[in-house]
Amino acid sequence: MKNSFTVHDLPSSERPRERLLKFGSEALSSQEILALILGRGIKGESVIVTAQKLLSKFGNLKNLASASMEELTQIKGIGPAKAAQIKATFELGKRLEDSSNEGAKITVKSPEDALKAARSQLKGKRKEHFLVLCLDTRNHLINTQEISIGSLDCSIAHPREVFKEAISSCAASVIFMHNHPSGDPTPSEDDIKLTKRLVEAGEIIGIDVLDHIIICDRDHLSMKAKNLF
Repeated sequence: MKNSFTVHDLPSSERPRERLLKFGSEALSSQEILALILGRGIKGESVIVTAQKLLSKFGNLKNLASASMEELTQIKGIGPAKAAQIKATFELGKRLEDSSNEGAKITVKSPEDALKAARSQLKGKRKEHFLVLCLDTRNHLINTQEISIGSLDCSIAHPREVFKEAISSCAASVIFMHNHPSGDPTPSEDDIKLTKRLVEAGEIIGIDVLDHIIICDRDHLSMKAKNLF
């Protein structure tokens, strides 16, 4: 006697794989797509149910994408292998988004240009990540480097580490960017102090600091525009 409902109890026309083959991936719900990624459930539980547990636990796909391996494996039916599948899937999506800019020179002349170039690297992060955007003499983006993770202070984002990346990239100027997971882009005293220190270091070695942008999921602040350095 069966103890629970499984995906095989569904009519063939309602199973995620068959629906994808017939109607295309865009016809599937997030729950169905997750079920396909996971592949199979556990004893006594359909993979459809496991997928729904994930969505219920984290609330939405953005939170699910930023969940750690430890958080994912707290869900019954999600072991290290399935957690790795989930993380890898979201990473592929991120890389696809980033690759849209490959092969073309990105010009950064405003905070909005900088956000377009690097926002995906900070979106949904639960800790503060500090990035440096390295630019050439024509404000073309050379590359984007992650310098540190954690609440910002002078030891985490030391000028030596920041400008080592800029020098190795032959950058003429840089833009700093970090996120505030709190949702408030207002700079702290440490943010302002660190930025001024980095500007002074840039002046000494001949690399201009064009801006320091603080971003949140729905807002951002340009410290240059606010005359904070």
